[in-house]
This record gives sequence, C-alpha cells and structure tokens, in this order.
Amino acid sequence: MTAFGTPGFRIRTKWARPSSAQLSGFESTASSQVADSMGRLGAMDSGIRPIWASPRVIGSALTVWCHSGDNLMVHKAIGMAQRGDILIVNTQNNVTNSPFGELLATSALAMGIAAVIVDGTVRDGSSLERLRLPVYARALCPNGCNRDGAGEVGTTIACGGVAVQPGDVIVADGDGITVVPLDDAADVARRAVNKLKQEEKRLEEIRCGVVTRPEIDEHLRRMKVIE
Repeated sequence: MTAFGTPGFRIRTKWARPSSAQLSGFESTASSQVADSMGRLGAMDSGIRPIWASPRVIGSALTVWCHSGDNLMVHKAIGMAQRGDILIVNTQNNVTNSPFGELLATSALAMGIAAVIVDGTVRDGSSLERLRLPVYARALCPNGCNRDGAGEVGTTIACGGVAVQPGDVIVADGDGITVVPLDDAADVARRAVNKLKQEEKRLEEIRCGVVTRPEIDEHLRRMKVIE
C-alpha cells in the first residue's frame, strides 16, 4: 500500500479490491448465509441497522477511522472512492456526533459509492432515504462533527465488532452486514451458494410435510433427553 502521513493521521491510497466476478459470487446469497459460511463469524453486531428499508448491496470496503467527533477523513475518503465502494466508518464509539448526513451523502452518490456503514450515528435520515443511498448506523443524531483530524483512510478498522480491511467484500441487507476477507471471497461465495441450496431443499421438505428434521430427535437421543 502507498501511505501518506504518520500513524493515527494517515492516508493509504492503494489496496486490492475484489473483482466483478468475486462480487457477483455473492449475488444470490443473504448476509446470514454468508456469515453461516464463515462459522457464524464476520457479521457486524445487531446495533448497526439500515436507516431506511434500503436494497441489498454488495461492494468493496473503503475504510475510515475517525477521531471521535471528527469527520475530516470521511470527507477525504469520499473523494478517493471508486464506483461500487462501500464506505465503512469507525467513530471511536461516538454516538453523539454524526460524521455523515445529507451533504456528504450527495457527494458519495456523485462518486458512485454504493452504501455507507457507520459504527456510530448519522443525521438527515429523511434526506438519506430520499436520496436512496443505503446507510447503516447505530442511530440518528443531529449533532455534527469537526473537521480537524486525526484519523486514517484505507487501514484495518473495527466496525460492529468485526475487523474490516480495505478491499474486503461487504454484503449488507435487511438482516445486517457481513464482512468477507478478500482472500476468502471465492471460497466463502461457493459455501454460501451451497448453503442457499441446502435451505431451499429444506424449505421444500417442509412443504412436503417433513416439519421436524429427523436428526433433531437423533441428537436428543444421543444426549439421553428422549428415548
């Protein structure tokens, strides 16, 4: 990676991004199926929710680490974005200052950003819905931010209890957000598709009257709960 600045106040400008083929491997699968395919790891915690009933999105992580109450690096990251990126923001657990709102959303759309995920709050909720930009956050709060720094762009961050590296695959839908390490993308996509097929098969079994799976009772017998 090419980096400018010093630790804690630094911008990285180059990293590997997923190919269109790698992203398309997740087109048919939900965030839950993707998380299940990684041992039920990789899903952000339930506090980060869609601000409006936005469509499902898949994209490449563009990571931002902000100083608490500051969004200088959010501004910088938006200007660096490539079409289809998903902006991922760590706010140092700040839930009283919103680093993102209508003005930045308008800029993000102009740069082709596919979605924004903030481990913190955002503002201008009705405008975000009107703009049709998928935004995930912990809550809404009207307070804005300073633009002084410090912070980093393009570094590994924590978001929703999950490590996110720039270029990781992000799958976000109504259930929440799952992060797939770029190196694992092809394998996880294959496993998620297999998981989808298994669930479709099970749904058909239920429709045909097999409401309880036989292995449930088998497991209970092994545990000596039933005979």
